[in-house]
Amino acid sequence: MIEFIQKLIETLREELQQYGEMLARLDDQQQLVKRRAAEAAMNSVPLLQSQSALLTRVRGARFSAMKELCAQMKLPDNATFRELVPQLPNDYQPLVEALVQENNELLQRIHQRARQNHILLTRTIESMQHVINSLGIHRPTPVYNDAGNVFVPTNAQPAIYEAVC
Repeated sequence: MIEFIQKLIETLREELQQYGEMLARLDDQQQLVKRRAAEAAMNSVPLLQSQSALLTRVRGARFSAMKELCAQMKLPDNATFRELVPQLPNDYQPLVEALVQENNELLQRIHQRARQNHILLTRTIESMQHVINSLGIHRPTPVYNDAGNVFVPTNAQPAIYEAVC
């Protein structure tokens, strides 16, 4: 059974490390947006997607390790850490609890940072749309009519510059 506990601890540590990497990438992206480094901010998106895929794999490994340990301990497959930890040997309980708590706290920080970045990026886009509109470069926003067809409203304001062909 100790082998299964150690495997779970290893997967929790790996998950913690990858959450830390994700938070660092989100921090980097936030700094790029604040510095208005648009191209670099766009280049950060594939890195975030890659890290997200890695986190999915690591979480899957942790779920598997937890299921294996639950099977060894004759607990249900879907047992939670709250149910599992008290069943562990006393020497392992504080470590597993601490790793689970750190993972949860880091995940909350990741969610918070991702929301902040989303807001920053949304405001940046809205700001650029305002600049574009103030220059008279209007792109009508397509909307759907009652029949489900795309209706594009005509531009009511004349452009500042209109090319003559």
